[in-house]
Amino acid sequence: MKRMIIGLVTLFLAVILIIPGLIALFGGSKQQQTGSNVAEQQEEIPLPAAIENQISVSVYRAETEEVQVIPIEEYIAGVISGEMPADFELEALKAQALAARTYIIRRLAENDFSDVPKGAHVTDTIQHQVYRDQQQQKESWGSRDFDWKIRKIRQAVVETKEQVLTYEGKPIDATFFSTSNGFTENSEEYWAQEIPYLRSVAVPWDQKSPKYKEEYTFTAKQLEEKLGFKLAAPVSTGNPGINIVEKTTGNRAAKIKVGDQELSGRQFREKLDLPSSAFEIEGQSDGSIKIKTFGYGHGVGMSQWGAHGMAREGKTATDIVQYFYQGIAIESYHQWVQ
Repeated sequence: MKRMIIGLVTLFLAVILIIPGLIALFGGSKQQQTGSNVAEQQEEIPLPAAIENQISVSVYRAETEEVQVIPIEEYIAGVISGEMPADFELEALKAQALAARTYIIRRLAENDFSDVPKGAHVTDTIQHQVYRDQQQQKESWGSRDFDWKIRKIRQAVVETKEQVLTYEGKPIDATFFSTSNGFTENSEEYWAQEIPYLRSVAVPWDQKSPKYKEEYTFTAKQLEEKLGFKLAAPVSTGNPGINIVEKTTGNRAAKIKVGDQELSGRQFREKLDLPSSAFEIEGQSDGSIKIKTFGYGHGVGMSQWGAHGMAREGKTATDIVQYFYQGIAIESYHQWVQ
């Protein structure tokens, strides 16, 4: 009996020693496999092979002052990462991909690069479209979030590949901005040109944007310095001496009277560096002026937060772009560039 017990103990110990070796031989522990997967997720992820024979975009990188040649769909992924939060709904990201691709195709088709350094088609700044490469994406998102964010963005690129927005057979001026005041703007009420597909539409979803409302306070002196002229009279409570005398279709300031001076809402916004030309002005008891702004951006074209809100309600990318750009179609870019 004693020999039997000793034999069983010996067999048990042998099994304990053998099992780890077998686990290592056939793929490692669950913990080891998880660690390996994390390492793989942090590696550079190429765009899917579905995108082939792409045209290229020559991008002037402002930081290095060099021109970098980038395949167009890789460029679009970089623009989305620079222009829209990756945690937005997929259909909103797809709408952004369509707008970004339309923008660069329109530039390539027009063949006018007089506003960029020699050899470039576009810069990587807000002068054109913000572009981030993978290193910049990792720095912005962190390694933990890079994998899922870039995969989601690239899904948006692949599912819209080679598609652009057109009006009467030509790529549109696919302007976009962050957040509206509840309405987009008719193009001619912010810029000079009336563009038929850039019409004012309601955007109720934008009230959920963190950029929907801001407040700024200026002293009379600060206001005079920014405007470039003296105020006609001292500011008194409730009467700052600044009046909105005309509004746009999108409920933004069209014309403003500052004493005997008249400015457009856009001029007032730009002089004071306000996020929007939709605002309310209120004089304070200490002689300062409080300005409440609504929205963020010029207000013409597609609202990014509006696109996100529409997508959350089940709207597709096609629904979104056809809402913000009236009467447009979606076509392949190959008839304009090869």
